[in-house]
Amino acid sequence: MTASPSRIIAIYPGSFDPITNGHLDLIARGSRLVDRLIVAVLQNSRKKPVFSVEERGEMLKEVVKPYSNVEVSLFNGLLVEYAAARGANLILRGIRAISDYEYELQMALMNRRLAPQIETMFLMASEEYSFVSSQLVKEIASLGGDVSGLVPAEIDRRLKLLVGARPSSK
Repeated sequence: MTASPSRIIAIYPGSFDPITNGHLDLIARGSRLVDRLIVAVLQNSRKKPVFSVEERGEMLKEVVKPYSNVEVSLFNGLLVEYAAARGANLILRGIRAISDYEYELQMALMNRRLAPQIETMFLMASEEYSFVSSQLVKEIASLGGDVSGLVPAEIDRRLKLLVGARPSSK
């Protein structure tokens, strides 16, 4: 008698403000490794969002349409509690640099302490996106810089609308 393989349900949490091509790359690669990938948009009180949680969820739903095993949801609270409630057994996280690893390791160890049944898997950022962060994208966009190669076209359009709507500091 052979055991049936277990289904891997992963949560990819983040603020996604805004979603970048680096996020999309991780979603594409992660979706090939798991049965179901839940991209979970969190409300992070430490960050000042450009887009509301609802807007970020809508934008993500648009850009993940090509991936049949990916869904988008919104959450707040403890990640491991949300993961357990969704039946997830894996947390997917991206690593761009050593500084990311130090932070992510600390979070992974705390999550393991809180919910030992949920594993964390790190994926290295693709080289072409290893320098891209939502924070940098927001800064560049707010100064009128070109972020078209760093974010999906729809997000670029929305960022340009936001920048155009803001009064000039001149």
